[in-house]
Amino acid sequence: MKLSWNLGGLLSVAVIGVTCLLVLPLVVDIFVLLQLTLYLAFGILALSLGFVWGQGGIFSFGQTAFFGLGGYTYAVVAFNMSESTLPLIAGMLVPVAFAFLLGYFMFYGRISTIYLAVMTLTVTLIFYTFMGHTAGYEYSIGRAHLGGFNGMPSIPPINLPGYPERMAFPEDNFVITGAALLLIYFGLRALLASRFGRVVVAIRENESRAEMLGYDIRLYKMVTFGIGGGIAGVSGILFANWNAYISPTVFELALSAQIIIWVVVGGRGTLIGPVLGAIGLGYLSIELGTQRTVDVNLVLGAILLIFVLAVPQGLLPTARFLALRYLPWARPPEDLVTVAHARESANND
Repeated sequence: MKLSWNLGGLLSVAVIGVTCLLVLPLVVDIFVLLQLTLYLAFGILALSLGFVWGQGGIFSFGQTAFFGLGGYTYAVVAFNMSESTLPLIAGMLVPVAFAFLLGYFMFYGRISTIYLAVMTLTVTLIFYTFMGHTAGYEYSIGRAHLGGFNGMPSIPPINLPGYPERMAFPEDNFVITGAALLLIYFGLRALLASRFGRVVVAIRENESRAEMLGYDIRLYKMVTFGIGGGIAGVSGILFANWNAYISPTVFELALSAQIIIWVVVGGRGTLIGPVLGAIGLGYLSIELGTQRTVDVNLVLGAILLIFVLAVPQGLLPTARFLALRYLPWARPPEDLVTVAHARESANND
């Protein structure tokens, strides 16, 4: 049945993910493990936009605002309270609170889709400009100096939850980042399977109809936007911890555009697609970055144009369609009700 096939697919993802988290630290060197950790952190960032845009229909051009806010919050609190898990908690709560506040003004102000994208982008650019002008020592919070465009180096590493006296090593960071990605992915799957998730998708498909059915579409959008902001904040925490450094470049327009490319290439209507897009294009960007004759942004722009024109659904939905059409063994078992109706129709004929 369809339900059992879905459960089987989720179980496969869980088994593959847990196996990778346990095995890869044992078989790859530290450099590769560090690169994989970065890709997984970017996967979480792409997943935040995949949820907000792909499932909620909210085109946010400013996910880097919450990404950078989470990273900076974590860094500031970590410099002042390094031997605790409070930096993690603060790094998650601040982006969520800001996303809810921004979402309240945008959605209850009935801002249209195009202006919503412009507003989120504007907020990101405001953060970029402001953080770039914090080089003076007056821009210090306790022992944390914001540093302007020089950034904040030597950020204390993350504490393992439940073990505040033990700092995380590269192997630990890989496992923590991968576990966070799996938990967020399965959490979003469960959320979309709930009543709340079904209403969010219904609003994406037809706002007017959902509103006529009595749903407060502004509230649902605000909550969806807030959840996406929190997920992006988690990605920012993990990035700052991985890099041990953060600067205003986390708010740059280039990164905002890259997130959109990751989602479009992977598949906007899916959750796993943006993750695969972020990992694949992240690897491609780093590899091309070592070649001085190649402009990474030009290549990514060309990839975006190709997918928008030739593969608008993205890689994962297109691959799924082709598999279901040309590979009979890949098709999920038919629902028993569908089979019964088909047999009844055949007998009547």
